[in-house]
Amino acid sequence: MSTAATMPAARNLPRFGGFNLGMIKLELRRLLRNRRTVIFTFVMPAVFFLLFGTNSASRNQVVGDGGNGTGYILISMAVYGAMLATTSGGAMVSVERAAGWSRQLRLTPLKPIAYVAVKLVLAMIIGAVSVAVTAVVGAFSGAKLPVHAWLECLPLAWACALVFAAFGLFMGYLLPSENVMQILGPVLAVLSFAGGLFVPLDQLGDVFATIAKFTPVYGVGALARYPLTQDGNLWLAILNVLGWTGVFALGAMWRFRRDTARV
Repeated sequence: MSTAATMPAARNLPRFGGFNLGMIKLELRRLLRNRRTVIFTFVMPAVFFLLFGTNSASRNQVVGDGGNGTGYILISMAVYGAMLATTSGGAMVSVERAAGWSRQLRLTPLKPIAYVAVKLVLAMIIGAVSVAVTAVVGAFSGAKLPVHAWLECLPLAWACALVFAAFGLFMGYLLPSENVMQILGPVLAVLSFAGGLFVPLDQLGDVFATIAKFTPVYGVGALARYPLTQDGNLWLAILNVLGWTGVFALGAMWRFRRDTARV
């Protein structure tokens, strides 16, 4: 009497490679439990704005059509806050690496591109909160912007920070978990100065102004401030943001594959 061999049931692969809202909610709850991250990303940019953007000289300086220097600094601090938030959101992957979580994910049907997408969405969510907090503080602290600038500059500050969500994710696979943000915090500050976020390019000199246009911060700052100032090369800024986002996203997927190859 022969018995027919029983074939194992086919494994159902998740839709969209495993990308789903449930995973995003879980990751968001984990992130918000980290008090240091919350203070670092939500509070620090608003504090910097109050320290550097609310003096009488900034309030009386006319910028664009109906804006003032305080409003200009508000946009810059919103960009900086979005950078900090999205970078830290992406860089949290370093903690997962240390715990062996990323290698466990290799045993699941989760696709690398879906994992990267979840981290990017999470980073953009906390980036939006950081921009909103800074905007509210600025609105009650003397920042003046025309209506169209409120509606365009701040959303651009958030949307363009996608490049730093990818940057944080990439760095999270390169740096050790115990000090990833201690390293990236100063790096972001240096990039902000080099990219003309804290100091206008016309004050950096011709050589440094040229170099600044090739940094990842330049495109984000230029695009976010463009509706107010109508200044700078718009297409160069767009190309800068798209180019650096692509570089960092590809790097993150490459490191994810390499990091989880050993199971």
